Amino acid sequence: MFEEFFSLEVKPFSKTPDPRFLFLSRSHEEALARLQYAVEEKELVVLTGEIGCGKTTLTRALIDSLGEKHRVVLIINPRLTPSQFLRVVARRFEIEVSSSKDDLLEAIYNKVYEDYEAGITPVIIIDEAQLIPNKDTFEEIRLLTNFQLDDTNLISLVLVGQTDLRRRLNHKAYQPLRQRIGLFFHLGPLGPEEMRGYTDHRLQVAGRSEQLFTEGALKTLYSYSGGVPRIINSLATTALLEGFGAGRGVIDESLIEAAARELGFTELRNN
Repeated sequence: MFEEFFSLEVKPFSKTPDPRFLFLSRSHEEALARLQYAVEEKELVVLTGEIGCGKTTLTRALIDSLGEKHRVVLIINPRLTPSQFLRVVARRFEIEVSSSKDDLLEAIYNKVYEDYEAGITPVIIIDEAQLIPNKDTFEEIRLLTNFQLDDTNLISLVLVGQTDLRRRLNHKAYQPLRQRIGLFFHLGPLGPEEMRGYTDHRLQVAGRSEQLFTEGALKTLYSYSGGVPRIINSLATTALLEGFGAGRGVIDESLIEAAARELGFTELRNN
């Protein structure tokens, strides 16, 4: 809608988790490196972070970085009973689903071992893992970590969720699973300079080399967003629409303020 007006090839602040737009801040770069290491070592890793901080985009970048020697199982709706969870995993492994839990586990193990002999690493990524409904489903996840030989694990598990996930795993009831976790990482919001790099990066990927936001706009954008990428995207997109409608080729502080009012942001996240 406004791309041509602002000399853009695509929308720069879309909310979709497109890995092309992933800006590797120091924290994001470290998070991706840890995820890649966990997959390489076939570990169970937990990635947590605030809503909108880029966790899902990081998992997509992880998937894109893996080669043909990986079988990726991505679960984006983990509101599953233990039986449903095993059935979903089995289907993703192209296993004929049976009615028996023991048969399912045996079939999954056999498939995982076949992958091992073929030099393939299965990687199960569970997004929004804080939505897993009960402890029993987490227990099935723990049982998958038992798929191992004397000298190596056979499967990599990645749990991605909001901060509630880590608090939940810290509870005594989840101690058996927690002891299996090889790596933790918490992803926070961007700092002011990182946010500047974030907006520059997304604009460049979208085809614009010239600066689009004034200094005042960037400061106001950070004040309202607190450095949370999803909020940055919402405010920036709305400001671009405001600027396009008013025929203004540069986004200044007043357009960010107008966007904040339109989106109902009545308080600053950072003063």
